[in-house]
Amino acid sequence: MTYDLNTQRHSTAHLLASAVQKLWPKTKFGIGPVTKDGFYYDFEFPTEIIENDLSKIEDVMNKLKKQDLPFERSEISISEAIKMERERGQIYKVELLEQIESTGDTKVDHEENINLEKEARTAVKKVTYYKSGEFLDLCRGPHVKSTGQIGHFKLLNITGAYWRGAETNKMLTRIYGVTWETEKQLKEYTTKLELAKSRDHKKIGTNLKLFTFLPQAPGMPFWYSKGFILLNELKEFAREINKKYGYHEISTPFLAKKEVWEQSGHWDLFRDDMFVFNIDKETYALKPMNCPETLLLYNSEQHSHKDLPIKLSDLDYLHRNEASGTLNGLFRTREFSQDDAHIICSNEQIRAVVGELIDMATEIFSVFRFKPTYYLATKPDKALGEASAWKEAETLLSNTLKEKNVEHYLKPKDGAFYGPKIDLHIEDALGRNWQLATIQLDFQMPKRFRATYINGKGAKETPIMIHRAILGSFERFIAILIEHFAGGFPTWLAPIQVVVIPITDRTVSYSQSIVERLKAENIRAKADVRSETLQSRIRDSQLEKVPYMIIIGDKEQVQKKISLRSMEKGDEGIYLLDNFIARLKDEIKTRK
Repeated sequence: MTYDLNTQRHSTAHLLASAVQKLWPKTKFGIGPVTKDGFYYDFEFPTEIIENDLSKIEDVMNKLKKQDLPFERSEISISEAIKMERERGQIYKVELLEQIESTGDTKVDHEENINLEKEARTAVKKVTYYKSGEFLDLCRGPHVKSTGQIGHFKLLNITGAYWRGAETNKMLTRIYGVTWETEKQLKEYTTKLELAKSRDHKKIGTNLKLFTFLPQAPGMPFWYSKGFILLNELKEFAREINKKYGYHEISTPFLAKKEVWEQSGHWDLFRDDMFVFNIDKETYALKPMNCPETLLLYNSEQHSHKDLPIKLSDLDYLHRNEASGTLNGLFRTREFSQDDAHIICSNEQIRAVVGELIDMATEIFSVFRFKPTYYLATKPDKALGEASAWKEAETLLSNTLKEKNVEHYLKPKDGAFYGPKIDLHIEDALGRNWQLATIQLDFQMPKRFRATYINGKGAKETPIMIHRAILGSFERFIAILIEHFAGGFPTWLAPIQVVVIPITDRTVSYSQSIVERLKAENIRAKADVRSETLQSRIRDSQLEKVPYMIIIGDKEQVQKKISLRSMEKGDEGIYLLDNFIARLKDEIKTRK
């Protein structure tokens, strides 16, 4: 019998725990769920564990697999289970069992603390355990029939993880691994992982002097000049597209009183992720989102139905108090900016606005050669507003996607707390999936802020707000681009677009004049006049990922021409400078 990958991966997590028990019998066991590509298991080891221990654990896992040990399922009462785990000293299993006993929820094999209404659950009298060899574990299953039916696996790395994802809990040791059906699939996956490591945006960003992170401001990037150029080029691109589609750029304060966030609903649902301050006996918070203050600005004027839709973009910095364990380079920061915008419109305009946003996203992603996949995210468990309003909003988004002939998939219960949304995902050069754009339909927040417009009958009416970000966080998008292009950006984005390299001291002056000419044409250029060899300077420019190099020797100086090299094609021969500039300006303008 062939088992699905998730079943094999869950069984491998138990195989990992079984091997750990053999090697370190006093270990305390946490949880071992399936992940997107594999599994992990959390442990409290009696001694320190390092990466070199993974091969030792793998050896024991392989021996257990070869023994073809059956996975034996059993049921015991929850009270017996709690007693047994207490006697075994398994404090984390006891906590899980007590949670099951109090909430009736058996889905405990994940990180987040669960807060469910007790009365909404059926009392659980028994729980299931699975045994393989000497290892017995609390588990809902399912598992493969025996360890011999587990596919090909590999342990990847060790990291720290707070128990149940809460910083107030003990830090456990998490071991990640992957399982695939065939050895070929496993090898392809691990090869991709190694390639991803070589493209790590943190490593490339440091090597190229784009950005850094310092302990004085954890989770907030410091931008070097070259990285700031990259950031600003993306923002100017966003501004150019916004202008084309009729947006007006605004800016709102970084800091606002608590009452703003109470009114928006963020204080109740987002409070732990906000930076909060007390000033002059009043509570303030740094804005984690632009929408509440955008509505305050909208409300400062009276609007007519003839003004709608009103499209307001805001590229301001936002701040979110992300848990330290979740910070990951530019992928997850505490300070960031995004190509954020809000459209205030009437109910009748929703389909047209959302349809235009789909066209806008398609145009933006085509510049980067990304083909988006669309998802419709529906009402989450924690949500504002009536179920009927949510159903109406979800239907509107679904119908608009159909009208645009856009194939889409569902993300059940993954909408924002104020409304359903359309998410757009892309794949990078390594085949990894990233969520970027989001189009969120919001019937709730305009009501909460008492936003109105004068309709065609002269009466006040509540508008609809559509939240949208296409690139998302600029910081996160830059991280994706760094890894997608391996640091070799398209010419229009490259911090340095041309390096001019004189072969001898005799050609330095001519080389400098070329740099000045390029700069006059708004081309980012520099001269490399170091005393290093020509080959050394060419290699350094390649390592710096500069798209073009101009080599100037005596012949080029006499002929008033240039010798051109590019990252893409290598040596391209002799060019007239004017011809190269025309080519380069076209490449930058059209963002080829």
